[in-house]
Amino acid sequence: MALSRSLKLGALCFAITLAAGTALVGATFVSTREPLAPLREPPLLDPSKVALGGALFADPILSGKGQLSCMTCHDLRTGGTIHVKRTIGYMGRVHRFNAPTIFNVGNNYRLGWRGDFTSLEQQNEKVLLDENIMAVTWDSLLSRLQADPSYSAAFQRIYGHNVDRTALLDTLAVFQRSLITPNSAFDRYLQGETGAMNSKELEGYRLFKDYGCASCHQGSNIGGNMFQKFGIFSSAPAADDFNDSDLGRFTLTNREADKGVFRVPSLRNVAVTAPYFHDGRASSLNEAVSTMAQSQLGRTLTTNEIDALVAFLNTLTGEYDGHKLSATSKASND
Repeated sequence: MALSRSLKLGALCFAITLAAGTALVGATFVSTREPLAPLREPPLLDPSKVALGGALFADPILSGKGQLSCMTCHDLRTGGTIHVKRTIGYMGRVHRFNAPTIFNVGNNYRLGWRGDFTSLEQQNEKVLLDENIMAVTWDSLLSRLQADPSYSAAFQRIYGHNVDRTALLDTLAVFQRSLITPNSAFDRYLQGETGAMNSKELEGYRLFKDYGCASCHQGSNIGGNMFQKFGIFSSAPAADDFNDSDLGRFTLTNREADKGVFRVPSLRNVAVTAPYFHDGRASSLNEAVSTMAQSQLGRTLTTNEIDALVAFLNTLTGEYDGHKLSATSKASND
């Protein structure tokens, strides 16, 4: 009973890791009593693979019709996603799920809304071959890349042979592992910069902990590594005739217990990745927080509580390439 209650209390899904954190002060790791640790830097990555993978990530050469790139749905200039409920895929068909942010994806053990994959290489191959996403075949894609002088030379230089399936999946995954967004206000707070968060943000963090959110959102990525049912204190959303995404993992396993079960998403940069949930049903963080409190906690939050939690969630926005992430590209503001 105690474990069951703990899981239910944790299902607000705006929370923190169960493990005790560590803070980095100077060159020394200092033990803390906080339940979260700052976002870790990625392991050393081959810069030539990062550059090649980044070029391919933004190039429509990877799609069957040569019109879509990975950036089409995961725009690095707008929080690593695009701000629509569900994106449009190959032949104009709407995708089953909302596009999650690509940032910090290398820190997730489970990938995809249903937790289909445990490696970036697996997921990338599925995306490339999916007839409603990139819609290519290996033969056509490898032939196309080999015929491109720039890419052909790059694979020869970096991998020592012509482009093949393993090398392509490797360079894409290496680039994606580089997409870390450190230096959020919350990270700085955990590292000892007590002034990095104001009183309202700290109150939100207190509520975050007191309401047991850490049972779902674990690890330095604040999620991405476990499953939870969407709809504990209220009925799980029913699937419609046009999109079966509400069924969650059931569409993979056909197990009744998996209906409405999803991978718990990371909350890193959540303030710049609207809309929210697997189908993009919530357009704002306030709406998402209220929905999760009712659905997962059986709790109706006050306006002040919602505002405080949202203020805390805003402190999770980090930096990429030396700039704080934004939901709007700089180019669109020029």
